[in-house]
Amino acid sequence: MTRYVLTLEDSAAFEPWREMARAALQRAIPPESLDWRIRGGETDLFGQQTNDSDGMVALTEGPVLKSVTLRASCIALLRDMLCHSDPGRFALAYRIAWRVQGNPHLLDVATDVDIAKARIMIRQNRQDCHKMTAFVRFRELPAQIGGGGRRRFLAWFEPQHHILERVAPFFAKRFTDMDWMILTPRGSIRWDGKDLAYSAEPCEQPELDDGFGDLWNTYYASTFNPARVRTKAMRREMPGRYWKNLPETRLIPQLVAGAEARVRMMAEQMPLPAPAFHGKLRSRDNLPVQPLSHTPEDLAAKIRTCTACPLHCAATQAVVGEGAIDARIMVVGEQPGDQEDLAGRPFIGPAGQVLQEALEKAGVDRSTLYLTNAVKHFRFRLQGRRRIHQSPDEAHVAACRPWLEQEIALVRPKLIVSLGATALKALDGPGSVMAERRGTLWTVGEGENAVQRLALAHPSWLLRLGDSAQGEIERQRFGEGLVRLRDFCGRPKV
Repeated sequence: MTRYVLTLEDSAAFEPWREMARAALQRAIPPESLDWRIRGGETDLFGQQTNDSDGMVALTEGPVLKSVTLRASCIALLRDMLCHSDPGRFALAYRIAWRVQGNPHLLDVATDVDIAKARIMIRQNRQDCHKMTAFVRFRELPAQIGGGGRRRFLAWFEPQHHILERVAPFFAKRFTDMDWMILTPRGSIRWDGKDLAYSAEPCEQPELDDGFGDLWNTYYASTFNPARVRTKAMRREMPGRYWKNLPETRLIPQLVAGAEARVRMMAEQMPLPAPAFHGKLRSRDNLPVQPLSHTPEDLAAKIRTCTACPLHCAATQAVVGEGAIDARIMVVGEQPGDQEDLAGRPFIGPAGQVLQEALEKAGVDRSTLYLTNAVKHFRFRLQGRRRIHQSPDEAHVAACRPWLEQEIALVRPKLIVSLGATALKALDGPGSVMAERRGTLWTVGEGENAVQRLALAHPSWLLRLGDSAQGEIERQRFGEGLVRLRDFCGRPKV
């Protein structure tokens, strides 16, 4: 079997490989008959150096047996993978091109050994490009006479693969207003404000010092956060070949060594007062700057005069919570309804009647509870002469949250029952999901501050379900949840 030796440069040059591969494919030369060599980098098994006439002369002498066509997706894959530094990349690329002739859908087979290896190489190339755009450090050179006032910069980087031509447009676009050159062991790229030049000639590391190293190190040390030191992650994201060429890495060992002491010192510092503008911001958002009074009468008076959100403009009045001030159980609904808005009392309308009947059936006395709402004003839309309920927005809930917190601090319940999704989110935050919490009992806090929580459906939802089969199931589920309240009613507070 005739064997052919094809010699290529040790670079990411795609076109020379493409011409040789096309000639071999046209002459139906199988991959095992080709030896791909890198000029100046390898010898054969007998130590014989390749020469410039190897390969191409022999290939062009043979007859052309067939035409060759590769899809654009295959060309793009081969172009990307040939930027890798693996010496076997040329043979792998040809083997894929050979196999694609008989299997046009080979690139879609993710489990194929050749395709999997090619995609790994492409991913490693992209990672190397990302590292270069992140870790290149330019140093300024003295101004050149007759240079038109443009500043000149030089940088040294050690890429793992042949990626210079791929990342060169990034640097030309980012640093278009200055002249620069990036030197690497795999070549160099240069920008003079007009032309972007690439050279495959290996470079030696120059001496780089523009006098700003100490200034940069001072800045880096002052912004170093000792509480977020993750040396393993730093090494993983910035391997040694990049680490050694960054000026700040000389500081990292001593900064890491003193990290524990600095964290301890930060923790021992006395808390500082809030900035002077803090009170103005709170006032602008119509939120109370000072803690509210823990007297029930004062709290009720402040809630009734609240203007923290636009709902107070259309509502009749704010509806304050009511019930035993030393209740062990607090029930939190969504907002007042039409009748609650007119009367100024919570849970007296149709939804309140559903709650009352369910409490009686569960053996719970309403007078032992404290009932309130997450939002204190009624939100509605007019339909003729009727006021139709509308759910409050997050802004309305946020404006009323200080009132709800003060009610909880005043009553100090051992169990808080939230009725509906709005009440749950007012207590636990916007990320709370009713479907995950409904019917479950959980504890918030520890020790004397521990409060148990229970999430149930809102009675108004049960009304909307009517006499349907689902409505019957949900009313039974609602009643079973209220039965749990009996265990808390007779216990004295601790």
